Amino acid sequence: MLHTQIGIIGAGPAGLLLSHLLARAGIDSIVLENRSRGYVENRVRAGVLEQGTVNLLSEVGLGERLHKEGMAHHGIEIRFNKKSHRIDFDELTDGKGITIYGQQEVVKDLIAARLKQDGKILFDVSNVSIDDPNSDAVKIKFHHADSEQELHCDYVAGCDGFHGVSRESIPGDERVEFNREYPFAWLGILVAAPPSADELVYANGPDGFALHSMRSPSITRNYIQCDPEDSIEAWSDDRIWQGLHDRLETVADWKLQEGEILEKGITPMRSYVCETMRYGRLFLAGDAAHIVPPTGAKGMNLAISDISYLSTAFIERFKTGSEKLLESYAANCLRHVWRGEHFSWYMTSLLHKFPQSSPFQERLQSAELEYLRQSTPASRSLAENYVGFNFD
Repeated sequence: MLHTQIGIIGAGPAGLLLSHLLARAGIDSIVLENRSRGYVENRVRAGVLEQGTVNLLSEVGLGERLHKEGMAHHGIEIRFNKKSHRIDFDELTDGKGITIYGQQEVVKDLIAARLKQDGKILFDVSNVSIDDPNSDAVKIKFHHADSEQELHCDYVAGCDGFHGVSRESIPGDERVEFNREYPFAWLGILVAAPPSADELVYANGPDGFALHSMRSPSITRNYIQCDPEDSIEAWSDDRIWQGLHDRLETVADWKLQEGEILEKGITPMRSYVCETMRYGRLFLAGDAAHIVPPTGAKGMNLAISDISYLSTAFIERFKTGSEKLLESYAANCLRHVWRGEHFSWYMTSLLHKFPQSSPFQERLQSAELEYLRQSTPASRSLAENYVGFNFD
């Protein structure tokens, strides 16, 4: 039988950062992860860090490699109707920006920091369940190292993603949920090629959306809108590259550089919020509580925002005995969550072609893009949302 103050389910950025922040305050935790260490350190996910995320990671001793290897960006480019419009972060947000640094790199930094401090992370666990989150002594049951085990803890942090067990441990009739499925998906490829642009390029074209992004000076990430029912087998490399060229090469003297495709896959698009982020002694954070379409680059940043609030609330509880911040945890998080949901919905609606949209709707989208190009306040609003707001 194991004992700890905070049992954390999930060794992604949210769960690991929570463990790190709690350890700095002298609070014990154990992290349970159903995947191997190698898997979580190498799965390619989000790569855009907001200014507030960079600031927080730096303040807690996790900035050395981030600042050395991360790629600071000062704007993004939006292409439509054979025009290009740059959103200048420096000019529009008083010098705030974003940093390109893959989620897997954040995870590597966090695991290294936790293990250096003798932090407890159990990989390759299975059959995880939470016994009665409303009890005074909550416990997590799981299988690890060929045996059934129990972790007794004061609180549980569910950081195990959209398909994890944490949210499902809350009875369905107790959950306040909101969900929207989008009628398209993203086909993403990871490419061994240097970036073709200095900043992210978003494109709205007659055939749909495309995005040129990057993960390092030698690795790029490209996305193209596709049907959610498509299979990856239906998209040959030649078809993918042709689609990307057609949708991105819409301005003069710009070419997309090809390379070896290292990975490819199709990701469905959804918006989802579970406002029940606390149930007894169980607290949800990150994708366990909310999902955004990736168009606005908010997923990992919202998870980090949740952990900023949750760690502060746990520290107050164990240092002073007060549960005031635990009680306001969900409300504090949801202000940022719904802001992120709205911005992600806005970017998705602005840049994608919706099946069966009418000519009227297409003209409205075109008018909004043109307004963005001509209006400094409109560009400033997009820039402010993209670089993120402070965790207050």
